[in-house]
Amino acid sequence: MCVLLLGTTSLPNTQNYASAAPAGGKVYQIGTDVTFAPFEFEDVNGEFVGIDMDLIKAIAEDQGFQYEIKPMGFNAAVQALEANQVDGVIAGMSITDERKQKFDFSEGYFESGVVMGIRNDNDDIKSYEDLKGKKVAVKTGTEGYSFAEANAAKYGYTVVPFDDSAQMYQDVVTGNSAACFDDFAVLKYGTEQNNGLKVVTDPEPGASYGFAVRKGQNQELLKMFNDGLTNLRASGQYEEIKAKYLGENAETSASLSRWELVKVSLPSLLKGLGNTLFYTLISLIFAFIVGLIFGFMKVGRNPWLRGIATVFVDVFRGIPLIVLAFFIYFGIPQAFGFTMPLFLAAVLTLTLNAAAYVTEIIRGGIQSIDRGQMEAARSLGIPYRKAMLKIIIPQAVKVMVPSFINQFVITLKDTSILSVIGLVELTQSGKIIIARTFSSFDIWLVVAIMYLVVITVLTRIANRLERKVGHNG
Repeated sequence: MCVLLLGTTSLPNTQNYASAAPAGGKVYQIGTDVTFAPFEFEDVNGEFVGIDMDLIKAIAEDQGFQYEIKPMGFNAAVQALEANQVDGVIAGMSITDERKQKFDFSEGYFESGVVMGIRNDNDDIKSYEDLKGKKVAVKTGTEGYSFAEANAAKYGYTVVPFDDSAQMYQDVVTGNSAACFDDFAVLKYGTEQNNGLKVVTDPEPGASYGFAVRKGQNQELLKMFNDGLTNLRASGQYEEIKAKYLGENAETSASLSRWELVKVSLPSLLKGLGNTLFYTLISLIFAFIVGLIFGFMKVGRNPWLRGIATVFVDVFRGIPLIVLAFFIYFGIPQAFGFTMPLFLAAVLTLTLNAAAYVTEIIRGGIQSIDRGQMEAARSLGIPYRKAMLKIIIPQAVKVMVPSFINQFVITLKDTSILSVIGLVELTQSGKIIIARTFSSFDIWLVVAIMYLVVITVLTRIANRLERKVGHNG
């Protein structure tokens, strides 16, 4: 009998599951959502659990293969599979004809169906007809989204899309949207965890959930999933997994005070903060090196080098960071047929974006120095390069320091955008916790305070450095 061992890889956003009898020694990369309870979510110990997580774990044990879970968010997981960044996806993914054009699916392992949820104290909305002129929140890429779009004109409501279920629910709880559409199992679980909603419709006929691989690839993994699923159903383990989260005796989250919630959540948030600082520092080191090169090219006398530097700045300052992240992590690997590590994609994205601004900081700092100083140095016979190093740059550094500080703060906050490709930094850590606790106010308040404290401390340190540089100058 295989023994399943649980551990973590060196990457901050993956979980490693290794069986004692691996299939050919390969470790399959499995993408999943991060906020789709009860199918996948993070528990108080930082482990990803849920029906999908327990199911893939049991199937891996039954079939004897190794895998790593890559929690990325649903849209990112699907794009990663399309770009061949992961070998398979299990994320409550409905089997549709459109998706069958790009992916091969396992046998259905859960029957889905869309229901409508409204705020607990709302007694005015009882059917779809009551939604006329109102807003309906939906999660992108889900059956709820497809159902909402297909019926929007018929019932006269406006569709408001969100990237995860917790944000969608919160929009209804706060009254911004009148209702939401979601899979019945997900919404039912959420109501039992006191998410502030109630279900008011019967499930609509829906598609089954399936495990997906890229079309024509990893067929051995697909076969092992199907064979393992068959064995789990025969042994009764499949029903036990479902009952654990959806049965009458399913566990519900303990009611915690605000302080208890913060205390329980703090380790995950601190880990996310550590990742934020790590990626910021690494990226800025490379951004400074790249920016220094292009900055000198832009103020140099060679028109070709100035042109290259100008194009670099225009391109990477003009592309939104989120688009750059998608292009680097999903677009490039798909176009050239290779797998890019998340670490490399995240650092590369932040580096290129920050380097474009650093280039302009260096150019502006150098050009702010009066031209007469260079002319005077040259008239005295001092070579151009020596005049730059000894006379112009020391003065320019004092002008650049405040801008460098500002860029450090901007890059630190920009790391939150990279959650779209699966980076679990501080903001993403907060979203994952909210998906389990539905305590938006408390968690976002703590996250905001953590950002404020870190940025304030770093700014004070940088200001002291600025004064010291100015004094020495």
